[in-house]
Amino acid sequence: MASRPGILTDWPWKPLGSYKVSWESLPPLSSSRSFLFSLSESIRRVIHFRANNHVILVPWIIKNAYSFMVKGGKDLSSFLILPILLWRGLHNQLWISFSRYRTAKGKNRIIDKGIEFDQVDRESSWDDQILFSGILMYVASDTIPGASHLPMWRLDGVILTALIHMGPVEFLYYWLHRLLHHHYLYSRYHSHHHSSIVTEPITSVIHPFAEHISYFTLFAIPMITTILTGTASAASIAGYLTYIDVMNNMGHCNFEFIPQWLFTISPPLKYLMYTASFHSLHHTQFRTNYSLFMPVYDYIYGTMDTSSDTLYENSLTRPEEAPDVVHLTHLTTPDSVYHLRLGLASMASTPQKSKWYLWLMWPLTMWTMMLAWTYGRTFVVERNRFHKLRLQTWTIPKYNIQYNLQWQNVSINALIEEAVLEAEEKGVKVISLGLLNQANASPFNCNTLYGELYVQKYPRLKTKVVDGSSLAVAAVLNSIPQATTQVLHRGNLSKVASAVVLNLCQRGIQVAVPSEDDYKKLKKSFGIRSDRNNLILSKSYSIKTWLVGDGLKEEDQKKAAEGTLFIPFSQFPPKKLRKDCFYHSIPAMAAPASLENVDSCENWLPRRVMSAWRVAGIVHALEGWDEHECGYTMSDIDKVWQASIQHGFKPLAITTHSKF
Repeated sequence: MASRPGILTDWPWKPLGSYKVSWESLPPLSSSRSFLFSLSESIRRVIHFRANNHVILVPWIIKNAYSFMVKGGKDLSSFLILPILLWRGLHNQLWISFSRYRTAKGKNRIIDKGIEFDQVDRESSWDDQILFSGILMYVASDTIPGASHLPMWRLDGVILTALIHMGPVEFLYYWLHRLLHHHYLYSRYHSHHHSSIVTEPITSVIHPFAEHISYFTLFAIPMITTILTGTASAASIAGYLTYIDVMNNMGHCNFEFIPQWLFTISPPLKYLMYTASFHSLHHTQFRTNYSLFMPVYDYIYGTMDTSSDTLYENSLTRPEEAPDVVHLTHLTTPDSVYHLRLGLASMASTPQKSKWYLWLMWPLTMWTMMLAWTYGRTFVVERNRFHKLRLQTWTIPKYNIQYNLQWQNVSINALIEEAVLEAEEKGVKVISLGLLNQANASPFNCNTLYGELYVQKYPRLKTKVVDGSSLAVAAVLNSIPQATTQVLHRGNLSKVASAVVLNLCQRGIQVAVPSEDDYKKLKKSFGIRSDRNNLILSKSYSIKTWLVGDGLKEEDQKKAAEGTLFIPFSQFPPKKLRKDCFYHSIPAMAAPASLENVDSCENWLPRRVMSAWRVAGIVHALEGWDEHECGYTMSDIDKVWQASIQHGFKPLAITTHSKF
């Protein structure tokens, strides 16, 4: 929002989205209200807001489809308006994904700063301008003589469109842009766009409604002129809109990729095509580089930033960033690709949750699955900075279901091994294993778990492999209410589960285990110590604090007493079947404010909350610990917990005033 919003700031259909709320209005973690409950409500409202907006176009879509297919009007150009709008949406999304991938890798990056959730929220309505263009195109098709029944192609219309854009449109935009930087208009309108210092492709279309009216008026000049002169075609209009989108998106990428040889071969081109670094200076300096897509008017009127060429050359020669810490994760469900930072930005900024409308996207989902299958390589999805550490998240293109298939073990282990060796080659200090990467067994030795395979295979490995189990145990122990004297264990046994049970018994807390097989395994692992006296075999489900993991069954939850608190010790949260019970987060911690460039959620966790396994890798590097934490080796739990707290990570508050 602009610093002093003027009239026509909001889009006309904003009342349809009256349920939209800001994330800043959410209560803090320590609030008496449930943080996660408030979060889920906000997500639901934002989704409802976007769905309401798109309903605006439905009457025109139905009318044109009916006229074309039933009435026999055969106005193909008007019928193609919807495909053009869909293409614009897909085209913009491809730029978003491409830009986020490139900036995460760091090569040719222009500005080192990252973006945060406030920018993601501010730019979440980037498709409003597509809806607006759709309305104008439908209205023009119905009201302007010659705007319907257009031919598919006319060369003279394409040439006329290009000439008008190069002349009147670029000239008028330059002066309009300078006018918008006058303090009166800037404070009421244009400052909203300049709130984003570090730009993304969609930043290009984040303006108040009044600004969009002026821009669409300018961009309509070539299209209206060709229509009135009878030279318009579907190709000239669709091509012009695509050109605007390409240049807008390219100019707002935070990386440079226009090759220098292009300007060497054709020197005049520097006056006719801007670059991402050229426009980036406008967002950092504010009073230079006003041109739309052609810098010629900045040269003519003396507003060209003198550092434009230097920044361009420096950005082109900037190497790929070498991280200090890597968190290695993987895809979970087929639709989890939309929740990646490289996927849909608005969905990536909210906790992962299955949504009904994603089923409508199954063709695209299948395509992404095929791409993941054929690409078959780990890719970078996120970068962060914490103090002097450079952090990256790498994703293995495998899904949960594949980790449960024995014939996939060789392939998955090969991908993890490649990632570990790549981290070693890049000089990474620590690689932390997330989700099922840490529990994938070697096909040759079923007892080699949690990264131990790679440490044993490469004994001189300098990169420390961390499974984060010690911090996960500490997070679970510190999630148990202080007055607790008994807990019930349900779920599959694991390294973390066994350590949690042992520590609770050592603290004098009785742990009840309904499964006789699990009870015998835990008892055996305790040896001859007296700690096992606090471990009991019990079929009673009346205990109000449950430690739960993968393998928790639906019938088990049904047996829980009202008001039971479920505390997960696994990477995956349990299904929340009971409305009369409480569900705590998986082992996780809230990130400190000094952790930069956090603009997406880690799987199902809330904003700025990281899993204990991921935090453990960061803390391991900050402390400079010179040992691996994998296999059946576990770091000192109290030492890791205290180190995490000292570095600013905070435990998640236990809320029992309302149900999650």
